[in-house]
Amino acid sequence: MILPAPRIHLTAFFDRQGLLAMVSGALIALSFPTAGLSLLAWIALIPLLISLERVSLRQAFRLGFTCGLTAYAIILYWINIVVTRYGHLPWAVSIPLYLALAVWLALFYGLATLIARHGESAGVKQVFTLPVAWVALDFFRSFLLSGFPWAMLGHSQYRILPLIQIADLTGVYGITFLIVLTNVVLYRVLRAVSGAGVPYPAKSAFLLLVLFTATLFYGFNRLNGEDPVPDPALRVALIQGNIDQDIKWSPDFQEQTMAIYERLTREAARGGVDLVVWPESAVPFFFQDQPRQAERIRTLAREINAFILFGSPAHELRNNTRTFLNSAFLVAPSGETVARGDKLHLVPFGEYVPLNHLLPFVNKLVVGIGDFSPGEHAVLLDVGRTRVGLLVCYEGIFPELAREYVRNGARILVNITNDAWYGRSSAPFQHFSIAVFRAVETRTPLLRAANTGITAIIDQNGHIRTMSNLFQEDYRTSEIKPGSGDSLYLKIGDSPAWLCVIITIGVVLFARFRRKRPQ
Repeated sequence: MILPAPRIHLTAFFDRQGLLAMVSGALIALSFPTAGLSLLAWIALIPLLISLERVSLRQAFRLGFTCGLTAYAIILYWINIVVTRYGHLPWAVSIPLYLALAVWLALFYGLATLIARHGESAGVKQVFTLPVAWVALDFFRSFLLSGFPWAMLGHSQYRILPLIQIADLTGVYGITFLIVLTNVVLYRVLRAVSGAGVPYPAKSAFLLLVLFTATLFYGFNRLNGEDPVPDPALRVALIQGNIDQDIKWSPDFQEQTMAIYERLTREAARGGVDLVVWPESAVPFFFQDQPRQAERIRTLAREINAFILFGSPAHELRNNTRTFLNSAFLVAPSGETVARGDKLHLVPFGEYVPLNHLLPFVNKLVVGIGDFSPGEHAVLLDVGRTRVGLLVCYEGIFPELAREYVRNGARILVNITNDAWYGRSSAPFQHFSIAVFRAVETRTPLLRAANTGITAIIDQNGHIRTMSNLFQEDYRTSEIKPGSGDSLYLKIGDSPAWLCVIITIGVVLFARFRRKRPQ
């Protein structure tokens, strides 16, 4: 059979089944920051599963879509802050863009429930198909159309350290799989208890118990174990300048911005420091083209006898064309510029316009210096004897970038970002929660310097050593040991997610064959 092309009707949102799906979407949203009720994720899908009882394939898609649309409409409300306040576009433009992104992400929820219902109609149990299909669709949305792996179910658990240690085996997908499986098992238990005439899911419950016990056993074992790392600890300082986005690029405030970073750096370095990190675009000018201002940073590095890593726009010639880059420069204690790292994964419509030759009428949504180009190579930064991998802002949500740096020898990850775009919303907290997984997946500590927060130091087990508040001048210091860079996830990458993709395709083909076969 060919799966039916789904059509969404408004009535699907407001009948009993649609309301149950919306309840699930709301519970999912509440499990993420800033509400942060992470335990809700383990029961959030139960109303959706109730709504899916004995429905058609088309209805299954609609209900999953309704759940996803509700969840992401709540989670991503902050898009309107970015577009209207900083993109200077009217609400008439902002709302459609915001809803378009929520609809795109909701499609993956709808496809997951459609596939699960399709398999169930052919005799494949939902307890197997839904967790597998959910992971497969999450994986697809992590790279389709540039990718947006934001607020996956597993990310909601970022503070539960024993649970998230399996990210060094499966990435965040393993935690997502466990959450969906738990929801399905609990739903089936409720059906049995309610007298629906169905047996208790003994086998499924036993499997869940085994997986959950193994996950926690592994997690506690990793947390209590010591990874032998011969490299000495680095004394690091992360600077949060809290420069208002409205004045950040104004020449009139350039001197004030530099004075803030110099003052905070001197305060943070009083006890001695090896590496100081300033946020993305902390230097509001082209470091390459401003020798007087550049000399201030070189002098500061010599004064505190430390490396300084700071964000600055850069430019270079490519094919005789001036190319602009979102970059970071590393200045050594001698005052010499020793390296530059460039952002590799740009923000669509924020730093460049996709298919701009086909969409000449579309401008970037945010005010910046110009259209950026991605860097050509993942450059490692040598800080003494320790190699550092650079993740600029949005890059922190993509596990493949962190993997590439650590595979190439990075033993500390540095994420510089400017979350001022988000205002006082939940977005900085959501962004931060995803970054925690990059440390666990690669067994590499992550230093995060943010212009307006959240600035934090995360060790290789995902433990948040220290973190700042939003919209405050601040700095954070600590000693951090380089990571082991030793995890199965580094070796096999997203193979577990690919396995779920293969199984999902197999379920669809099997169900199609069973439905075609004469009875």
